[in-house]
Amino acid sequence: MADALSVRTNRYSVPVRLIGRTIRTMLHASELVVYDGQLEVARHERLIAKGQARLDLDHYLEALVRKPGAFPGATALEQARSAGKFTPVHDAWWQAAKAAHGERDGTRALIEVLLMGRHVPHEHLVPGLASALRAGALTADAVALEARKAAEADEVAAPAPARPDLTNVTSLTERRLAQLPPDTRPPPSVAAYDQLLRARQPADRPAIQEEMP
Repeated sequence: MADALSVRTNRYSVPVRLIGRTIRTMLHASELVVYDGQLEVARHERLIAKGQARLDLDHYLEALVRKPGAFPGATALEQARSAGKFTPVHDAWWQAAKAAHGERDGTRALIEVLLMGRHVPHEHLVPGLASALRAGALTADAVALEARKAAEADEVAAPAPARPDLTNVTSLTERRLAQLPPDTRPPPSVAAYDQLLRARQPADRPAIQEEMP
């Protein structure tokens, strides 16, 4: 792909929508960050050797969907393969799509799947591609459906969040009582109240006597 940002003899890709616009770059020890105003639009690992290129396939998808014939030989595609972002599953689905729809339309369908990757995590998109391939479903919509199923399966299989051990919960009252000095007073006696009740019983009400048969 021809459109890339040149920084110190090396080239780094930016989204095609930014062609012709003024952008800002920040070159760090290990990476290059590109900004459109205050918005970060690209981040690349910094190239050390001279005359190299770091191209992100995602940056070219809008252009490639209009010109799918440029996709097979794109340097960005080869770099995506090397980085593991474009997997053998992608290649297998692509070959099947071309066989079913023709070279141009099959490649365009694949690019639509790659555009979907901006909203669908890679770990769900790849299983979605594999499931669609097994079913012979060679459209981007079918891949989206299978990717959604993969995401739902992950949610079901995810372990429930650990609950705190309720036995370790201490109430605020218990914590306050634990800080008080020990009570050395003798326990109260109710003997005086018992004597008072016995003294008042004949005057207040008759005593109940049990009759024997």
